[in-house]
Amino acid sequence: MERTEIIMEGRKGEIQLFSDDIKAGKMDISIIGKKLTVYHTEVNPEYEGKGFAKILLERLVSHARENDLKIVPLCPYVHAQFKRHPEEYNDVWFKED
Repeated sequence: MERTEIIMEGRKGEIQLFSDDIKAGKMDISIIGKKLTVYHTEVNPEYEGKGFAKILLERLVSHARENDLKIVPLCPYVHAQFKRHPEEYNDVWFKED
């Protein structure tokens, strides 16, 4: 069973993904004002190919929507997903004018 947790220490933190209580992956994030910046997505090698990065992305986006935040996708994976599916993420995607 997979579950996620958001762990924040001040402005920096992680979205952690657990599979059967074993940490399987994470996203490095920070929140400053109304901007949620995601820097890095990582899934442990033994869990690759199981859609775990997508689970992390879904948790990131739902957290942003629940808290009226805009996501700054510095992470290559998140940025690629935003570019690939802009209609799905436009409401939370922070874009410089």
